Amino acid sequence: MTELDFELPDAAPSTDSGDDADDSVRIDVAALAEQLLGPWAATRHEARELAGHPELHKIEGLTHHEHRERVFGQLKYLVDHKAVHRAYPREHGGYEDHGANIAGFEELVAADPSLQIKAGVQWGLFGAAVLHLGTEEHHAKWLPGIMSLDIPGCFAMTEIGHGSDVASIATTATYDPKAEEFIIHTPFKAAWKDYIGNAAKDGLAAVVFAQLITKGVNHGVHAFFVPLRDAETHEFLPGVGGEDDGIKGGLNGIDNGRLHFDNVRVPRTNLLNRYGSVATDGTYSSPIASPGRRFFTMLGTLVQGRVSLDGAATVASKLALTVALRYAAERRQFNASSEVAEEVLLDYQRHQRRLLPRLATTYAMSFAHEQLLEKFDGVFSGRSDTDKDRQDLETLAAALKPLSTWNALDILQECREACGGSGFLIENRFASLRADLDVYATFEGDNNVLLQLVAKRLLNDYAKEFRTVSIGALAKFALGQATGVAYKTGLGAVAQFVRDSGRAQRAALALRDEDTQRFLLADRVQTMVAEVAQALHGANRLPQAEAAARFNAHQNELIEAARAHGELLQWEAFTEALAEIADPGTRKVLTWLRDLFGLSLVEKHLAWYLMNGRLSMQRGRTVGEYINRLLTKLRPHALDLVAAFGYGPEHLRASIATGEEAQRQAEAAAYFEAQRASGAAPRLEKHTKTSERKS
Repeated sequence: MTELDFELPDAAPSTDSGDDADDSVRIDVAALAEQLLGPWAATRHEARELAGHPELHKIEGLTHHEHRERVFGQLKYLVDHKAVHRAYPREHGGYEDHGANIAGFEELVAADPSLQIKAGVQWGLFGAAVLHLGTEEHHAKWLPGIMSLDIPGCFAMTEIGHGSDVASIATTATYDPKAEEFIIHTPFKAAWKDYIGNAAKDGLAAVVFAQLITKGVNHGVHAFFVPLRDAETHEFLPGVGGEDDGIKGGLNGIDNGRLHFDNVRVPRTNLLNRYGSVATDGTYSSPIASPGRRFFTMLGTLVQGRVSLDGAATVASKLALTVALRYAAERRQFNASSEVAEEVLLDYQRHQRRLLPRLATTYAMSFAHEQLLEKFDGVFSGRSDTDKDRQDLETLAAALKPLSTWNALDILQECREACGGSGFLIENRFASLRADLDVYATFEGDNNVLLQLVAKRLLNDYAKEFRTVSIGALAKFALGQATGVAYKTGLGAVAQFVRDSGRAQRAALALRDEDTQRFLLADRVQTMVAEVAQALHGANRLPQAEAAARFNAHQNELIEAARAHGELLQWEAFTEALAEIADPGTRKVLTWLRDLFGLSLVEKHLAWYLMNGRLSMQRGRTVGEYINRLLTKLRPHALDLVAAFGYGPEHLRASIATGEEAQRQAEAAAYFEAQRASGAAPRLEKHTKTSERKS
């Protein structure tokens, strides 16, 4: 297929109203800020007010023991301020508002990421496992203590030998019908539960995931409520042991540790049996007949962790960009265009290139996250809780969490470097935030493993809908999509392809055009999936080892296709958000920002577009030109765009974002101006030599 099957003229009409910056364009910061808060704006306001309390702020320089003590005390502070009850049943003092619960928790990253994750362990994993995998009997017995922090707990799933491969964990729970008890056992060290929050010090109990064995049959992974420590002495109970993971690269306010079990007995009723039960005689039963489907249903409790990490990474990115752009708008360096006045960093094109595309990415992350959060709330509230809805939620979370966590690390690092030595000072938070968020890329699912899950979903959709469709026809399908709805979870419906395949292509489109950006991003996803699907065709009929080898040979392409799919989802979310903006000026600036995000993705993957004939070399060279023009237009609005994030000094807590740099620059400028005015300023050597030559 040739370049889009049509020419893209340089002077094609644009969806915006001109290339040059328009001084009359203004952003309605207040309205944009409210839109960015999403459907749970009131909860976010409450959570940000709480995150601004000094009692919750991270104190740098504490030992990891001191930091742990502080964070555990902060959990009690959250309980006292009723910040942990939103997702729990009303009969136990909760509000049954699952979307609000995640929205509130992810804002805690502004106070201290350790607090956000520690709270997530207690109420988002441990408590949520009891809530979603247990029954009313379990709720009545344990939820009050979990909510009040009387029962600090662990979510003991990950093992030393099986990180993301939960189905293969080696810890066993063997039923003893004579005693009506399960025997929890870790048969070797690789089966120890590892990196478990609250395990090293605070946890009194754990939800332990183990292979359920009864009557000699292994029914797969199930969850069990297992006491760990004596509530008075805080010593491990008989048969329970563990180790402290010690100092980590970040998040040292959390007492991660290892747990192991030596034939620990728990009552039969400690099995969280919403999806699988064992009768007194050892007979197993489940409302879900398929072991595979049962396993993935039980693991659905993990999805809210992935949703909250997506949101927390977005919050951290907003904090970093707010600090870096405020500093860049005040810090001056080098006399580029004047003998007496130095240039503001943000006026340099390279500085704009470093920060503004990442600002566009953060807006895309933010809009996509709110869509994910709405999907999550629909499933967990029961309003839209079909098998398909749950699969869609899991796929969407698995697509977005990797991108946002990787992007956050990139954004924090670039913001740090863009602020020079000041950015490296711990008081300005970049180094601390980056260290704490580093592990976000590998917990609640390693990012590459999550993208592989997305890729398998895309392959399944392809197999169902496009078995006989050529790559060229698939590209026409991508162009024919009027909106991004079809890409929310998979590759769309074949009926949509039939309807749209005959649609006439527009004769002239520019790269900044919305339809062209959609086509380029969608076509890349569709083509990459189609190519891998064709390469894997027939693998399911091969012997297991050969099939695995063929899949492994294309694993990298699969993961790249899934990543491209996630980028498309973010672009679509940004585009859909534009339609909700009423103010014309705000909509124009946000359209420029969306275009910057889209064209930055095209530039990032330009080699693919050139090698696959989607863009000519001539057209490819114009991508950078478009981006530079967008940077010029967006430069005057940079501070308004970060102001709309809505974070105050109590959240930023960075000295370079307080305005003190502007005061220093003003003081310096006043000093040199007074010196020149008085005539006392020494002459520069180069001026002296010029005068000598003239004489």
